[in-house]
Amino acid sequence: MRFGVLISGSGTNLQSIIDACAAGLIAGEVVVVISNREDAYGLERAKFAGIPAIFIDPRACDGADDYNHRVREALELESVECVVMAGYMRLLGSEVLGAWPMRVVNIHPALLPSFAGAHGIGDAFDYGVKVTGVTVHFADEVFDQGPIIAQEAVEVLEDDTLGTLEARIHDVEHRLYPAALAALADGRVTVEGRKVRVAAR
Repeated sequence: MRFGVLISGSGTNLQSIIDACAAGLIAGEVVVVISNREDAYGLERAKFAGIPAIFIDPRACDGADDYNHRVREALELESVECVVMAGYMRLLGSEVLGAWPMRVVNIHPALLPSFAGAHGIGDAFDYGVKVTGVTVHFADEVFDQGPIIAQEAVEVLEDDTLGTLEARIHDVEHRLYPAALAALADGRVTVEGRKVRVAAR
């Protein structure tokens, strides 16, 4: 499967996906990385791995529709089969979502539908929950509300700080996201309405 990865930051999840593809854990490859931020370190990770790295400046576009159209064009140029959002902090529009129905995937650092939004870890920590976690889901036009592919719980320990909880959640992300993408690449994911089934390997 040909993956196009969208990022806005350091790209640690991107790196876990690149590594899993290189190790043969995912039957696929990352063929392009696109960022809305020129200084995103994930672009450097892509270049180091020999993957085309593209910055698309939202300020140079005529609104969100034009920006999403340019993203779609860049993905189509590389014959992308699955779009992966890895720390991508923009809402995708129908230009991309409609071109890859149920093939745009996102990861969220909480157990959706709880603690949606940009600060899932901090919101869960501040609320005082005993369990939070990680969710991999299909993206739609509403933040963090698409059908869920996989989830894994993370216990909040008594002596946790926000930093220690973040570190453990990121460890889970770096394992759960490649596993979910491997299932997609293997054809083990089926969708019926909002219910997603993942067959064992």
